[in-house]
Amino acid sequence: MATTQHQRDPGGGQSPGHPARVPFPVVDEVARHCAQDAEPSTVHIEIHLPGRVDEERLRSAFAAALARHPRALMRERPRGLLARRYEWELTEGPDTDPVSFPPCAPGALERARAGALDRAPALTASPPLRLDVVREPGREGCVLLFTVHHTALDGPACMRLAATAAEIYSGSPITPSPAPARPAAAPLPRQSRTPALARPAQVAPGSPGPAPVPGNSLLLAELPVPRRESGAPYTVNDQLMVATALTVADWNRAQGAPGADRRPLRITMPVDDRTRGPEMPIGNGTRLVEVGFTAAEVAAEADVAALLRTTAERTRALKAQPRPQLGHGAGLLTVPLLPVAARAALTRGLRVAAGPWTSTTLLSNIGRIPYPLDFGDAGRATAVWFSAPARMPRGLTFTTASTGGRLHLSLRWSRTLLGERDGARLLDLFTRHLAATSSEVV
Repeated sequence: MATTQHQRDPGGGQSPGHPARVPFPVVDEVARHCAQDAEPSTVHIEIHLPGRVDEERLRSAFAAALARHPRALMRERPRGLLARRYEWELTEGPDTDPVSFPPCAPGALERARAGALDRAPALTASPPLRLDVVREPGREGCVLLFTVHHTALDGPACMRLAATAAEIYSGSPITPSPAPARPAAAPLPRQSRTPALARPAQVAPGSPGPAPVPGNSLLLAELPVPRRESGAPYTVNDQLMVATALTVADWNRAQGAPGADRRPLRITMPVDDRTRGPEMPIGNGTRLVEVGFTAAEVAAEADVAALLRTTAERTRALKAQPRPQLGHGAGLLTVPLLPVAARAALTRGLRVAAGPWTSTTLLSNIGRIPYPLDFGDAGRATAVWFSAPARMPRGLTFTTASTGGRLHLSLRWSRTLLGERDGARLLDLFTRHLAATSSEVV
């Protein structure tokens, strides 16, 4: 499996001078092929704490957490021109200290957020992540801001590292969380399908400015978790999915996008079946499915109640269907028949050619944070935000998590597609459509 934990030698170590090697799984290799400096593939995570952590104590706790999850201690191994594999080297410890404490200064959090979007951690140094502990004058508490290279790790895997560090820092063991329950595999309902070969709508360009700077921008919001009646056939994830679809459909109509009233929407949804306990596999462990919506379903006068029920059928069936992480085609691109450089060029070319058929947007709902994230004297997390990369051609992602009964939403977009005012308009649309899915309205 792509995220199998590395098992060290019985004595707990590796042979001196010979780090263990792990070939890149399919997800890692495809991501590595498509890496771009202009739009770094980073996952950004913020954990807000009411108090401030002790510097040396946190460094020690995070180092111990990495030791408990050795699959995170990896770096890309140098390779020759004719090499047929990318390989990870698993290291005994970090090559560099991943934890930093930037100066406590005004604007420190905004600078750290910008850095998380614009500067990916190096893949050639272990571990491929960094943790900035951000403090600002006149602001209580601190923010643990993680930047993760998505070629190596995903958000839930980094959260497992953070949860282990919190457990070590506070000295309070946490109860392992079970893997999400999935229904038995079932065929996708006929009425829930959209034509497989139909070209989906893309997010219409906004007003990025006359000379947009490559990279991503980010907007964070805290919203109420939408209400739903006990026994409702849909989940909060379904409500978020409907709100996302209606938001993009409204946006495209307002922008006068060609085909806005004809083309279906397809929304990529990561599905994670891993356990959340200490044995959670570390790496890129989610599989991607696409939820389709016809143009009629997301029309201006959409029947929200009916759309919630239909969306619930779709997501339930898609989650239950076994499927490779990136679909069946991706595995063919990583068969080591050709040198890795040739496969990289082929993959990048296919990505460009497939651009018009890329899904409309991505909704990554982490759900309720399954860990207390208790950092002792610094307190428990009061808010947790994630954001997923928003590279073109998709160019826009929605990421949500809930903590303390509040929904934490991140809108992240490519600056070549949208501007700051566009992000604010999309947030307003999403907020309105999410409220419309509440049981008090539906």
